[in-house]
Amino acid sequence: MGPWLALDDFERAAEAHLPRMLFGYISGAVETGAAFEAAKGAYADYAFVPRTLVDVSARSPVQALFGRAYAAPFGIAPMGGAALAAFDGDNALARAAAARNIPACLSSASLTRLETVRQNGATLWFQGYWPGDQPRIDRMIARVLKAGFDTLVLTVDVPALGNRENNVRNGYSTPLKVTPRLAFDSLTHPAWLLGTLARTLLTTGMPYFENLDAERGPPLFSDKLTRNAADRDRLNWRHFEAIRRQWPGKLIIKGLLAAEDAALAREAGADGVIISNHGGRQLDHAVAPLRVLPEIKAVAGGMAVMIDSGIRRGTDVLKALALGADFVFIGRPFMFAASVGGQRGVERAIGLLADEVQRGMAMLGVNRLADLHPGLLRRRG
Repeated sequence: MGPWLALDDFERAAEAHLPRMLFGYISGAVETGAAFEAAKGAYADYAFVPRTLVDVSARSPVQALFGRAYAAPFGIAPMGGAALAAFDGDNALARAAAARNIPACLSSASLTRLETVRQNGATLWFQGYWPGDQPRIDRMIARVLKAGFDTLVLTVDVPALGNRENNVRNGYSTPLKVTPRLAFDSLTHPAWLLGTLARTLLTTGMPYFENLDAERGPPLFSDKLTRNAADRDRLNWRHFEAIRRQWPGKLIIKGLLAAEDAALAREAGADGVIISNHGGRQLDHAVAPLRVLPEIKAVAGGMAVMIDSGIRRGTDVLKALALGADFVFIGRPFMFAASVGGQRGVERAIGLLADEVQRGMAMLGVNRLADLHPGLLRRRG
């Protein structure tokens, strides 16, 4: 664990560990990558104005969300295919989050049954990529509710699949296709081949997309995977209102960037929104979430306002909270940490980021995260 001193260190380690096609799938963005770079770059546009001679010996990074106190103001974002990047990756992420008392969100594109992962997560949310097909949605709601999840996240920024040209260039496809290029790529990364892929096949068999529907989804190499992506372009507010009527727990919309949509979410009964440009993986040149955070906060009313995309440092977390976010979510770095270190790697990544948050609080002169405010920031230039 020694060489890993910041979240970016896990990405560098994962680049050497993972086959090129898989690392490219996780790290890559859509088309020119402008949305991804904008999301990260927005944080660099703000500088701190710290207060001094403040007794910060009692500072705490604890943050409450939906009535629960978490050890840090960040959680693990939903990520599909974690069990392909790391052995038992979905469970490793859930166990690490439980051990460190932060929330984790399980993706419907995961390869481990949601019922199994739920047993390993103290605070586990479920995220759905759902089509505009109410009977299918209804069956999935019943399954998620029966499994014991109390928070449901509906991702709404995938009416069509993003144009991820980097996947084609790196040899990644969904479903995966066994090609000479893929075989060579795997053979030249034996630690991943033996420690993740072979170990998975020997212990649990062929991975399936277990959670796309109420019924078991297709295997990793099946061309039937495209069925689930069909009809996502039909999803609309009427479906969300129907979900709200059926779902008794917390209901969150993920993928909003327009304040107008946040206002509609509030009126439709959402408990929270996650401002996101999907980590730059959907619409190229989409606005950076941090840019629209203040205007969405202004119309949120009683909704929790969360944000993801581009967050890599504790100072990024503090900037988001100062501008009005109640919580932040981070994806890729935790996936990379799982790929090279399993549960221990993810716990290490969580600890590093939490330490950065607490250290930054001291230097800013704040004892509580609630004391953060826009006056502690200045726009560069």
